[in-house]
Amino acid sequence: MAEQVVQLPNPSGLHARPAKVFAEAAADMDAEVTVAKDGDEVNAASVLSVLTLDCHQGDEITIRAQGQGADEAVSALVELVEDGLGEQPA
Repeated sequence: MAEQVVQLPNPSGLHARPAKVFAEAAADMDAEVTVAKDGDEVNAASVLSVLTLDCHQGDEITIRAQGQGADEAVSALVELVEDGLGEQPA
C-alpha cells in the first residue's frame, strides 16, 4: 500500500468540478485508490463519495492506493492536487 498526505491549495477544495477531476483521475488508475480526511475514508473514484469529505482549501487529505501501480497512482494524484486540480489560485 502506498499513501501520502497532501494539503489542498485550490480555493474551492474538493468541491464540484475539482472533485470530478480528482475522481476521474483516480478511476483511471490501475490501483484501488481511497482518499481520507479526519478519519473518514472513501473511494476516490466516486465523485459523490469524495464530496462527502467536505474538503476545503488548506485541508490535509490522505491519498492511499493498493494493488498494481499503487505508488504511481498516489504520486500522480498528489501532483494533480498540488497543481490545484485545474483551478487557478485565488
